[in-house]
Amino acid sequence: MDEREAERLAALHEYHLLDAPADDELAAVVRVAAMVAGVPTATLNLIDEKRQCQLTTTGFDGGISARSDSMCAIRFESGKVAYTRDASQDPTYQANPWVTGLLADVRFYASAPLITPKGHALGTLCVFDSQPRELSDGQIERLKDLAQVILALFERRRQSRINARLFLEADARQQFTDAVLETIDVAVAAADPSGHLTLFNRASRDWHGLDADPSIDPGDFSSRYRLFRTDGTTPLPEDEIPLLRALRGGTVRNAEMIIQPQGRRPVHVVADGRALTGADGQALGAVVAMTDVSADRQRREALERALIELRRSNQELEQFAGVVSHDLAAPLAVISGYLELLADNYRDDLDDQALKWISSAGRAVGRVQGLIEALLDYARAGSTPCRRAKADLGEVADQALMDLRDTVRDAGAEVSVASGLPVLAVDPTLIRQLLQNLIGNAVKYRHPGRPCRISVAAEATTGGWLVTVTDNGIGIPKPERQRVFDMFTQIDGDQPGYGVGLSTCQRIVERHGGRIWATEAPGGGTTVAFTVPDAPVSEA
Repeated sequence: MDEREAERLAALHEYHLLDAPADDELAAVVRVAAMVAGVPTATLNLIDEKRQCQLTTTGFDGGISARSDSMCAIRFESGKVAYTRDASQDPTYQANPWVTGLLADVRFYASAPLITPKGHALGTLCVFDSQPRELSDGQIERLKDLAQVILALFERRRQSRINARLFLEADARQQFTDAVLETIDVAVAAADPSGHLTLFNRASRDWHGLDADPSIDPGDFSSRYRLFRTDGTTPLPEDEIPLLRALRGGTVRNAEMIIQPQGRRPVHVVADGRALTGADGQALGAVVAMTDVSADRQRREALERALIELRRSNQELEQFAGVVSHDLAAPLAVISGYLELLADNYRDDLDDQALKWISSAGRAVGRVQGLIEALLDYARAGSTPCRRAKADLGEVADQALMDLRDTVRDAGAEVSVASGLPVLAVDPTLIRQLLQNLIGNAVKYRHPGRPCRISVAAEATTGGWLVTVTDNGIGIPKPERQRVFDMFTQIDGDQPGYGVGLSTCQRIVERHGGRIWATEAPGGGTTVAFTVPDAPVSEA
């Protein structure tokens, strides 16, 4: 088996269609195909490695036959409609057992291939007769359309199954999982040329709470079947009902509405539909396929609520920063000043114990002032507008080193900044703060047994840049490499700090649309890496 055939079979089996009964909507499409071609017999064929499986038929009892005997298997992978007026006169088909009488006496034959979006041929929508017949170009086009409807039903069912599985994996505890699984099928409704209903499949009956009633006037659909606009309160006008729009306009794409029967949960659906015509061009009616997107819309609403809450939190954080900077920082500065005055002016009147207490109080005030400053940095990193401008990353790194020159010098550290660093669209102030925090951390957590070495580098990636700050320090244990970015997390309790610096770094990176993480550096130590996606300048 060649690679292409293996991929085709994998695509076929992914739809979970073989050896299973066809849904009502597929049988309806096959019946419509027979009507379009003006023949008594039609079938939906799926072709696997060795078999032709007639998934659903009209006009005869379907079954399974050898692929080697199949008429459809001859040309279905070409992607084109196969058509012959009289197969007994066609060299391609005249010796086939479906033509010779061994399996059937096929004369007229036409099949539209079922080609997936990725180009894999699954089988055919086939129409045939025991008498020679002609097909017009219009009929051939309608067969192609119906083949696309079948593929759309296959694809929607597959996607619904994937979405349901992802839902289960994401949150198995959610109580609505069972309800989601009950709505993975596609709902199909059809109407005749006058707009009267002719078909509801199982999902349609479930969602509407009623079966299709041919006696209902189309003008009464909205009230009878409880159809609403997406606000859930405005009844859907007749000219917005997807089935009637398809009947009168030909095609409907991504039409949204809410089905809200009494005593049942509302279902938010997206509908696609098409008008159907016969061989003579006369209207046969219309069909729509509807997909339940209630869960998706709920997630969007939840996301919007979360964004509103995030904005509110940021506003509160800004207010907090203002309170801290004035109502806490100012009194602490006064306390610190009075402690210094006590120590300077009354040193001769105080014993050693009193001076020790003053010194301890001064250090405590300093620690609180440092924590306040760290919290203010964190608040500013999240609330200050991110104003992007073209900034040379090398120059920003040099500025960060200027701020740290005393710290670097006292530690005997060597910091190297790679040449040729890129010019990025970033907020220079925030990125300078980010690099200053990362280099300062690398100095603080240096290894006592070797000279401190730190390097800053960058490389291009798809859609942006990857920036790294690498040191040869004590490193971060693997289980703690994610946790270090949480607020107030400190791995080494012997080192002074507040556990806010890396949280601030993460905030800055996320403001730029990137992500940040820590890994072990070659030879020991830590590499902190962050991404900076490409973006326009002057973006707030």
